[in-house]
Amino acid sequence: MEIPREETLYGVLHRFFAEIFFLDPNSSSASASFLERTKASFCHNAPLLREGFRNTSRDLLLWTRRGSPLRAILVVSVGTIILLALTGLLVFMLFFLAATINAVIISALMSIAAAGGFLAIFFACVMAIYIGALSVAAFAISTATVLTIIAVVIVTGWIGFFWVVWLATMKSMRLAKQSLSMTSSAVSAYSSSRRAHHHHEADKVD
Repeated sequence: MEIPREETLYGVLHRFFAEIFFLDPNSSSASASFLERTKASFCHNAPLLREGFRNTSRDLLLWTRRGSPLRAILVVSVGTIILLALTGLLVFMLFFLAATINAVIISALMSIAAAGGFLAIFFACVMAIYIGALSVAAFAISTATVLTIIAVVIVTGWIGFFWVVWLATMKSMRLAKQSLSMTSSAVSAYSSSRRAHHHHEADKVD
């Protein structure tokens, strides 16, 4: 009996891109077009994304719980960096989509009003403004995202540093306490033996 394979997010994404770009030449879908391969791969792997994400999240949570608090800090920092990068990419893509739609509309209006020189110049200026706004938005979003990621890395590094210092201090205090306890026990044992020896000598004299 074949054991069902547990889907992971990496496996689903790897299979999604492999079915589009790295097909077997002997397979039936090798002669299909790029759009057909993309559609077939999406229909085949999209329903598995939820299961793969759930299994990957569960494995990551178990791996984090089995480790030290430094592992949890590492997972949180990497997750925050990835989330910020994806957020910046999403915002840029929204700006890019809006600017592209506006550019297409303005180009259509320019082609319609090509007979009017003033309108053509006006629409060309508006298009230049949109392109400039897109460039400024891309630069601002990229700068903000990079600076935020750097700030997260720095804060995470300092948190990890203070945590290591705290752990080292606690272990040092524990070792010092154990050493002091062992020293006190040794001194007490030595004092007891000396006292017993002194009493024994006193009994001999009597």
